[in-house]
Amino acid sequence: MQLPLGLDANARASLQAQIFEQVRNLIVDGRLQPGARMPATRILASDLGVSRNTVVLAYERLAAEGFVEMRSPIGVFVARNVIFDSPRLPEASIASGRDGSTYRDRRIVFRGESHTVAPSPDASIRYDYWVGRPDATLFPAKAWERILHQTLQEHGPGVSAYCDPAGLLELRRAVAQYVGVARGIRARPDQILITSGIQEALNVLARLFIGHGTEVAVEYPCYSGAANVFTSYGARLATVNVDREGVDTSRLPADIAFIYVTPSHQFPTGATLPVERRAQLVDWAERAGAYVLEDDYDSDFYYDSAPLPALKSMDEAGRVVYLGTFSKSLGAGLRIGYMVLPDCLVEAATVVKALLDNCSPWLPQKLLAEFVTSGAFAHHLRRTRTIYRDRRDCLLEVLREHFGDLDVSGSQGGMHVMWRLPEDFPDASTIQREARRRGVGVYDLLSCNVRVRRDDHLNARSLLLGYATLDEDAITDSIALLANAIQDGAAECDAACPQPWQRSMA
Repeated sequence: MQLPLGLDANARASLQAQIFEQVRNLIVDGRLQPGARMPATRILASDLGVSRNTVVLAYERLAAEGFVEMRSPIGVFVARNVIFDSPRLPEASIASGRDGSTYRDRRIVFRGESHTVAPSPDASIRYDYWVGRPDATLFPAKAWERILHQTLQEHGPGVSAYCDPAGLLELRRAVAQYVGVARGIRARPDQILITSGIQEALNVLARLFIGHGTEVAVEYPCYSGAANVFTSYGARLATVNVDREGVDTSRLPADIAFIYVTPSHQFPTGATLPVERRAQLVDWAERAGAYVLEDDYDSDFYYDSAPLPALKSMDEAGRVVYLGTFSKSLGAGLRIGYMVLPDCLVEAATVVKALLDNCSPWLPQKLLAEFVTSGAFAHHLRRTRTIYRDRRDCLLEVLREHFGDLDVSGSQGGMHVMWRLPEDFPDASTIQREARRRGVGVYDLLSCNVRVRRDDHLNARSLLLGYATLDEDAITDSIALLANAIQDGAAECDAACPQPWQRSMA
């Protein structure tokens, strides 16, 4: 570590005193934190062009006055008991934008809102049904460690080199092979662009297609993380309602740039778009000259039958952009997603990716490429599907034990279900509040990254239950607590008139 010290040989103060004063100031105002290692005396003397003895004497004075600690033979460290006096930075004035949002400077032209990337830690929640979170304990750490060791031994210099902005060729080949087998997509490696998850892919595509006032379509309800990206670039959103079978293809708008859909496991309802509607959507895109952004959300987890082939597998005219990710199957911390692009979009999308971050990190790409091509990824998916299927079965069974017949969608796959509540139950927000008091996290749509109107009946009468991180014992215990929460919530609403389901639970 080099210290930003400036010495003046013509100053009244000695060089030793100047070093002491400047280092002391760095420590007192918090720029050198407690426990930080100081440069070795020989190195600092070389950096400053002074004798080592000058630095030694300055360090000894700093130690004598309690600013540093000498830990021979380890080195010199900032003392941990220094009293800091950090200056308070002036508060910037906050201006309100025309959309009601607040920004610190009116010169900031960006306007947008964020989704919840991860919920705030809450120690009071013992059983959390947050949606879209894979079980971290299932991460194949041993296989990953083995591949990491081998990769660094054989290909270590790759860490210091830039990659192709489109992504590491080995990974693009592995992805092309995977989507061909698993999703029925004919893809060449040069059609694949590696991204930092789905979210970066959405930003790349928004930059390609959206200008101020561009009309694009999204499902209703839909993933707010996508809708918020589009509106931040100036898009006007047209919504297409979702029913029990997914997006209603009879209501597609006539003149839009693209439509964003989640056909494998619609977010949030969990509906799977049937073959007939998939064909209608692809035909519409060709006729309208529009694109379909296919976010293949949760497609790695189907339990009772094989998944339908991806929309992209039906795309003969080059109107479908396929978005995939390893965030759900392996872990979001890897930040690796990908797009399968029509040929006409490859060059422009690669330029946008290069402008965003030059390229994705080399090491995670290299490790993942080996993990996929070695067959370890397929083994991991089989194991994970079995575990998640058992947890889904347990959840549905325990819900029926407590509540009888269920109106649940999305149970055929994925990592969450949407439970449409009976009309005589408390509303979803009441249940969410009462469950939290008992240490159970369940969520209405608005609380879980769903773009939906607050007054929408679907939001008031639906709960999202992400079950992937909870084992069978946790599911059994937590649903019993949820039943108590619902009973107490109903009692608050109408203590004098118990409903039939309450009597059955009593």
